[in-house]
Amino acid sequence: MSEAASLWALFTASFLAATLLPGGSEAALFAVLKLHPQQMWPALAIATIGNTLGGMTSYLIGRILPQAKSLKGLDTVQRWGSPALLLAWVPVVGDPLCVAAGWLRMNAWLAALFMAIGKLARYALIAAAAG
Repeated sequence: MSEAASLWALFTASFLAATLLPGGSEAALFAVLKLHPQQMWPALAIATIGNTLGGMTSYLIGRILPQAKSLKGLDTVQRWGSPALLLAWVPVVGDPLCVAAGWLRMNAWLAALFMAIGKLARYALIAAAAG
């Protein structure tokens, strides 16, 4: 697969993995880095951006939910605020955290910032493991 096609596939996998759809982007990043090790920085950026945009999709879903609903992850996000979204990458817990942040009407820019920091840290560890 060409470098450009690999990076587009990585973006797609990263975006979808951060939505409420099942899937993981770690394997996609690892594969891209094994095929195209010279693309480490673009791959990290693309995976982080795609995954953050996917997380913000979940945030937007939370924004449109009626306020009467009770949401999983609400207590954590209320207690810690936007920094709780550093854990938005964690499987099973991350999506509800993003939805809860939207439902609580947290600042979208801070939510995206903390999501991106957490996701970048995870992807950097995967990149280091890929060599």
